[in-house]
Amino acid sequence: MDSAIDALVEIFTWVGFSAGALIAGVALIMYLFDGTWLPTRGVLEDTEHGRIVRWFDEDGGVNEAHLTHEQERALEGKGMADIFYRRGARGRMRLTQGSPAVRAVAYLAVGLIGLGVLAVVVSGILLFTGG
Repeated sequence: MDSAIDALVEIFTWVGFSAGALIAGVALIMYLFDGTWLPTRGVLEDTEHGRIVRWFDEDGGVNEAHLTHEQERALEGKGMADIFYRRGARGRMRLTQGSPAVRAVAYLAVGLIGLGVLAVVVSGILLFTGG
């Protein structure tokens, strides 16, 4: 039984650290490709094709984007909103500065690395208790 537990802890250690490091690398690449998002104030307007938001970028250009259903629900009843637009891209906006996808992948990486750390701690406890 002890060898099965040792093997299981060893597997969790390797899987936690290796998969966590790999996914952390993926999160870093996603973060770099996500680009720079700058804050601004957007004006919301109802049109015949749905609700849109318009804003000025850092170069003074006017941008506009159609709101998704989730964004419409979050901004319901508002005439202006704090938004984030992507530097160098026209018509791209979101309501959060950080990407939810990047955040989710980073949390997964942290969780897997935490599993690896926990497995190392359990392995140490088993080593010193003779179990």
